[in-house]
Amino acid sequence: MNPVLETEGLGKRYGRRQALSDCTLSIPPGRIVGLVGPNGAGKSTLLGLACGLIPPTTGSITVLGDRPAASAAHLAKVGFVAQDTPVYSALSVADHLRLGAQMNPGWDQQLAQRRIDQVGLDPKQKAGSPAGSAPSSP
Repeated sequence: MNPVLETEGLGKRYGRRQALSDCTLSIPPGRIVGLVGPNGAGKSTLLGLACGLIPPTTGSITVLGDRPAASAAHLAKVGFVAQDTPVYSALSVADHLRLGAQMNPGWDQQLAQRRIDQVGLDPKQKAGSPAGSAPSSP
C-alpha cells in the first residue's frame, strides 16, 4: 500500500532563505499526523509542496502515489485549509467561483450561487474589497 505522503530529501528555497531542508518522511494510510515546530520551521512550506501550490527546489514528493496536484481528480482527494484567507485580491467573486469550479471536479455551482446570494456579494466585487466597491463597467 502506497504511503499517503512520501518525501525524499525534499527542500524549498526562497531566494537565499532555506525554508525546508532535506525532509524525508513516509506517512502510511490510516495515520493521523501533526506538524509541530516553531515559526519558520517549514510546516506551511511542506503543506504547500504537498498540495502542489509551490514546486520543490530539491528532492521529491508524492501524495497518494503521484506527484502533488497531478490532476483535478487527484487534487480533489487532498484537503488543505490555509492559515490565511485563500483569496486573490485581483480576482472578482465571480472569478473565484470559476476558479473553484475548474479546480474541483465535485463543484456544486448551484450551492455556490446560493451562498453568494445569502451573504449578498456582488459577483463583480473584487475579493477582499469592501461591499459596494465593485468596479463600474466600461
